[in-house]
Amino acid sequence: MGAGLGELDACLALKLLRHLLEGIAAVGRTGWSGLKLDTVVMRGVNDDELADLIEYGETVSAEVRFIEYMDVGGATHWSMERVVSRRELLTRLADRYGPIEPIVEESSAPADRFRLSDGRVFGIISSTTAPFCRACDRSRLTADGLWYLCLYAARGTDLRKALRSGASREALLALIRSTWQGRRDRGAEERLATPDRSPLMQIGELKRDPHLEMHTRGG
Repeated sequence: MGAGLGELDACLALKLLRHLLEGIAAVGRTGWSGLKLDTVVMRGVNDDELADLIEYGETVSAEVRFIEYMDVGGATHWSMERVVSRRELLTRLADRYGPIEPIVEESSAPADRFRLSDGRVFGIISSTTAPFCRACDRSRLTADGLWYLCLYAARGTDLRKALRSGASREALLALIRSTWQGRRDRGAEERLATPDRSPLMQIGELKRDPHLEMHTRGG
């Protein structure tokens, strides 16, 4: 008898994982110092692997960045109980590695960076419990031309439509400039202030508009 669907899925997942790990190792061997590995930390899923990830990062010359679990896109089973906060992450890692020193630096990156006593550096992106909306300079452009200024935004600006309608370079620049200068997005801050915080999106909404998914926005 042939392999069942579940077995085939598992084999494919393992094959993809092997290729992914080989790719990461190949980047590390080039000597490039900018490799970063992002991981969303979820209680009960991978929150027992924090030190393992830091140790793995060292083997491939990568800086590990832990991201608080955010209630965006397809996180339809999200709950605050599943979020491992920056404070808890630091406490757990300090229990394992000893004192942790915050790195004070001027940077537009969303991660706060920290140094272990042995010199290794890691980052934490605390978008859920300590949002940084007012200092955020990020935006995302989907493959089909929708420009979103915030991961929590329900609507984007259609740049493809402008391009295909023959807009001039100056008109496109004006559209982009006015949209950016008019941004008032405070998605993460607004969610933090929500008293009864349930998942942001439901399955039906995601099916009606795939642009609401993180992977379509370049999460």
